[in-house]
Amino acid sequence: MFEYIKAWYQRYFTDPEAALLTVLLVISCLIIYFLGTMLAPLLTAVVLAYMLEGPISAMEQHKVPRLLAVNLVFLVFITFLVFLVVVLIPIVTRQTGQFLQEVPNMINNGQALLMQYSKEYPQIIPEGSIRQFLGAISGDVTKIGQNILSISFTSIPLIVIYLVLVPLMIFFFLKDKRMIMDWLSRFLPSDRRLINHLWIEMDAQIGNYIRGKVYEIIIVGAAAYVVFKIWDLHYASLLALTVGLSVLIPYIGAFSITIPVALVAYFQWGLESDFYKILISYIVLQFLDGNVLVPILFGDVVKLHPIAIIAAILIFGGLWGFWGVFFAIPLATLVKALIYVWPTRKVQSETEAAEDTVP
Repeated sequence: MFEYIKAWYQRYFTDPEAALLTVLLVISCLIIYFLGTMLAPLLTAVVLAYMLEGPISAMEQHKVPRLLAVNLVFLVFITFLVFLVVVLIPIVTRQTGQFLQEVPNMINNGQALLMQYSKEYPQIIPEGSIRQFLGAISGDVTKIGQNILSISFTSIPLIVIYLVLVPLMIFFFLKDKRMIMDWLSRFLPSDRRLINHLWIEMDAQIGNYIRGKVYEIIIVGAAAYVVFKIWDLHYASLLALTVGLSVLIPYIGAFSITIPVALVAYFQWGLESDFYKILISYIVLQFLDGNVLVPILFGDVVKLHPIAIIAAILIFGGLWGFWGVFFAIPLATLVKALIYVWPTRKVQSETEAAEDTVP
């Protein structure tokens, strides 16, 4: 057993570049895991600057000076940020409060409906189970409402930090990109072909995926808002935002967000024609997203099995929360790329070496 472990170690970790890459990966994971909360504004700025680098690089290819490209892209980013803070967030906050006020009425209506079904089918839907289930839901909804209120009050200083420091850091990351990259490269050895090869491969895949996912969130959220507004569905902005964010979690997100959309539509119209219209429109939207929009935005950027995607979401989401879910697929792609490019050495056992020396 010891010889097997020794041979495995010599095969995969004795190459100098592999050892360097292992050290960098371990240090990065430890920093994010233990200092992630403290460094969250810095990491957020790095991620957003990386996303904004795409259009800046495209403008540079068309002979636009980098400083002018940085200013233009940053101005668009600030405009979008102001729209979120001044227009979208107040609407979503107001509709969230209205929704939480309506939840008790929804629970009472649902209880009356289920009790009616319980009387008609007592063997399938026992009355005691219904009361216990609704009691649990009521308690969970109360806790969620309290948590939302507490978070909204305690996170005000943090929101101010993000709105001031993060845009400032993004601007300097973009403006002084070359200087920062040159400074960081001083801490790496001159011979880093493996790291450069891995970075080139991952830069194309992760960059395209992240930018494509942001575009998908905006397009799907805007389309959902238009659909909900056409049918005059209550809480259209709140539901459209959740529908847009649901694309972060493939397969699971689209299914889970269907439940609140269906519930709001049911309690607004009942089993009337408008209820079926909104469900059909929502299903068509999800179909177009999965079969038209995703192939256009991503193409062959990410080739992962659905089980690998779900496993990555569970693992990285459990480690780093929202950002873990957001970067689950890029991180899984990174793991896949590491497996393919990791250098190995052919190691012979002592017995095989002895046999090779026998004339």
